[in-house]
Amino acid sequence: MKPEISIIVPVYNVEDYLGRCLDSILNQSFKDIEIIVVNDGSTDNSGIICDNYSKKNSIIKVIHKKNGGLSSARNRGLEVAQGKYIGFVDSDDWIDKYMYEKLYNLCEDRNADIGICNFFRNESNRNVDDEVITELNNINGIRELFKGNLYRFSACNKLFKKSCFTNITFPEGRVHEDLSTTYKVFANADKVVHTKYRGYFYFIRENSILTSKYNEKRLDVFIGWTEIIDFISKEYSEVENQVIACFSYACVDNMYYILNQVEEKGSKKRLLSVVQSYVRKNYNLIQRNSILSLKYKLILLILNYNISVVLIVNNIKKRKLYE
Repeated sequence: MKPEISIIVPVYNVEDYLGRCLDSILNQSFKDIEIIVVNDGSTDNSGIICDNYSKKNSIIKVIHKKNGGLSSARNRGLEVAQGKYIGFVDSDDWIDKYMYEKLYNLCEDRNADIGICNFFRNESNRNVDDEVITELNNINGIRELFKGNLYRFSACNKLFKKSCFTNITFPEGRVHEDLSTTYKVFANADKVVHTKYRGYFYFIRENSILTSKYNEKRLDVFIGWTEIIDFISKEYSEVENQVIACFSYACVDNMYYILNQVEEKGSKKRLLSVVQSYVRKNYNLIQRNSILSLKYKLILLILNYNISVVLIVNNIKKRKLYE
């Protein structure tokens, strides 16, 4: 018989964390699961650990493949997943014992296509508000992705009906893969349900692309934003205002990271010019946006006008900070 839930775990060089992750999934109170572990060309002992777990637990299926990145590993897992629902757990993270039971019951009891819980970092108070539940229709479910009051784009704190992934894969070869994918999955969902229960522990490792000094791979985010804005303008114009506001925040965030973390002036100007090009492409939508504050509009006005002015203003701020 096919399992109710397929849990996909991409693995790459996580020998120090993998056991904790797999143990937390095997310890789930919901037992009708299969665990698809995709070893994405690990060069440490991760592949051996995967095989050892599989020998002891029949619900674990291990796939060994050449390194292709997180999206490639997830897509391989989706190809073989048999469950009615799909879950994702990154191999350096771990989950609460009741996470999939709670999300599954929410989806089944409330006829929802996607169930979502919160992340936790402090186990002592993680489930203070776990009975607060919000149901959202298709449009409001997508709008909330970009508002971010209840949840954002991460795939890992969510349980999806497999049908939501029809004709959808993660983009291979770029970072910010969840941003580029989740909105399309939500577009295939009639109903979303969210609980404040904290079920997923997100572990932040040092020296990853997103936690180390600014890496230009972060600019992949704007490939995703270009696709999002085009999709939303055609299919969900009623949430375009929220999407453009969220896009604007991403532009300003990247601008500040570049200004403060990139040392070489030529590289700094080159990276800022990439952000500038996306601001210019959507500048009219940014300035007409009713959600953005005057402060954000002014910042993006300066970036749109001239990068040299941005650098001058930033240098003045730095001098004042140290005076």
